[in-house]
Amino acid sequence: MNYKFKTIKFELKDNGIGILSLNRPDDLNSMSLQLIEDLHEILDHLMNNLDCRVLILRAEGRVFCAGLDLKEMPLISKKKLPEEFRKYSHMNVSEVVKRQMYYQYRISNALKKMRKIPQPIIALIQGAATGGGFALTLAADIRIASQEAKFNNAFIKIGLSGSDVGTSYFLPRLIGMSRAIEILYTGRFFNSSEAEKIGFLLEIVEKDKLFERALELASEFLTKSPLGLRMTKEAINLSMNAPSIETLTELENRAQIICGTSKDAVEGGQAFFSKREPKYPLR
Repeated sequence: MNYKFKTIKFELKDNGIGILSLNRPDDLNSMSLQLIEDLHEILDHLMNNLDCRVLILRAEGRVFCAGLDLKEMPLISKKKLPEEFRKYSHMNVSEVVKRQMYYQYRISNALKKMRKIPQPIIALIQGAATGGGFALTLAADIRIASQEAKFNNAFIKIGLSGSDVGTSYFLPRLIGMSRAIEILYTGRFFNSSEAEKIGFLLEIVEKDKLFERALELASEFLTKSPLGLRMTKEAINLSMNAPSIETLTELENRAQIICGTSKDAVEGGQAFFSKREPKYPLR
């Protein structure tokens, strides 16, 4: 694949670490229509790219992401939409509403794809992450931030719902219902220190050492079975909606049987008894 995009950068290292960077620093990495489409393209690619085993998500410039690019909203009424837009044609609502629906679903589906791809996602937040940018960090597996980072659920402060593109789903599960409700209802900013205290962040790292710390974590993940990591992420995702322990243990049983009969398990066992690091192949 030619990793050439207009609003993001992607690099795949030989060791299997992918680096995805939001690349609109002059616009505070706000989510333009093009950035949304670029995210869909790279996430669709990663869904089936077994050479990429861990993904680092970061952003260029001083801000992680300032949310939706509100300057582009007038373009929605003018931009030619793809064939997929036709599925809304039967609805008895105005064209403006249909177009807003299309882009609303387009943004939220990109966030869902972040959870569906097999690669663990490590998000590095060096500055503000607001609105849609806040949602991007929630969809990651792990969040590491600098002391300068801050977060808020900006939607509620501009006359919109405080529940948007997955925030009302992810945040209560991440930090608990009571704290999540207060953040979603008020839209207030919370800083890195508070974010670490309530379990939103894994840790706070000096800004110039964020990437180094992410590489350390990613390298640790690479010592684990690729299949085992993939199945673990799948189980964690499904556990958030599992109706019972019986349902989830059936999924875990399936995962262990599949992993236990793989070549990864043979290599892992041999490495353990030989007291060496396992050598899992890139797939």
